[in-house]
Amino acid sequence: MNTPRGVRRTDTKLSDGRELIYYDPADTPVRVPLEDTRGLPAPQPQVELRTDPLTGDVITYATHRNTRTYLPPADQCPLCASKPGNPTEIPDHDYNVAVFENRFPSFAGPGRTEVVCFTSDHNQSFTKLSQGQARLVVDTWADRTAELGARDDVELVFPFENRGREIGVTLSHPHGQIYAYPFLPPRMRNLMTQARKHQEVAGSNLFADVLAAERKEGTRVVAENGNWTAFVPEAARWPVEVHLYPHRQVFGIDELSVGERDDFAELYLDVLNRFDGLYGEPLPYIAAWHQAPVRIDRELGYLHLELLSIRRAKDKIKYLAGSESGMGAFISDTRPEDVAETLRKVGS
Repeated sequence: MNTPRGVRRTDTKLSDGRELIYYDPADTPVRVPLEDTRGLPAPQPQVELRTDPLTGDVITYATHRNTRTYLPPADQCPLCASKPGNPTEIPDHDYNVAVFENRFPSFAGPGRTEVVCFTSDHNQSFTKLSQGQARLVVDTWADRTAELGARDDVELVFPFENRGREIGVTLSHPHGQIYAYPFLPPRMRNLMTQARKHQEVAGSNLFADVLAAERKEGTRVVAENGNWTAFVPEAARWPVEVHLYPHRQVFGIDELSVGERDDFAELYLDVLNRFDGLYGEPLPYIAAWHQAPVRIDRELGYLHLELLSIRRAKDKIKYLAGSESGMGAFISDTRPEDVAETLRKVGS
């Protein structure tokens, strides 16, 4: 294992055999994990992959997920640290960051799905994390990326966070997930197709050129620092959409330098606070890491994070209706330049 410097990793197992990993700052006391006393039966996920002959897309059927935990009361949250009378997925009484195999996985056999708990504080959010805690999450993502990307049955490592009931969140505790796909998802296949065409015509990396153009043009840049730029893409699909790019081409989070990780944590927290300041309340969002594929077209990739919200006004949601759902053709109610200007003003 190549755990990031400054981080202590502690591996253990839950009562049903699933892996649980604690990530703590290296200067904290050595953790001696408590035993999971729940006596859970071994997981028996029902997963089937089918390929759509019309599109080539792989569709996953995971029928056991229909019975997963849904919006439990705070005192029964399965992602909080365990307390007397409420044993949870995390047996210890406190933790910094914890990662465990999903009890209701979307993939079984090939691939893997994990839950990443950003903090033991149920009432916290990523937006309100300290920069040090956010940085610990970045190191956690990096470690998981390296380990999952080394598996023979994984084609893409996809860390992401869903926030807000409007997005479809079923657990309100601050957490994200990691999907280690056993196939290349449609979005990434499309991106790599475009990147390959651009490389053949321009002789350069598509994502690097997009970043350079946005930084030069400037009107859609929301914020930046020494190693990262956050901008609203020229052809944004979502009402509020911001992409965060490192200034250096890397393929995965695990390849980021210490300084790049520091600067990402700083800029990401800045952008998240701008999101929440947009309408004066927590904004529902999806944060989606785009890492390079593990094998196929890896050289064409460029690590970046895409942050998006479906809220098109304070009291209005953007639904994927006929054109978007039926034809995949987005029609937006917001103009990228206006969104960027508004977000810049939120932070001023």
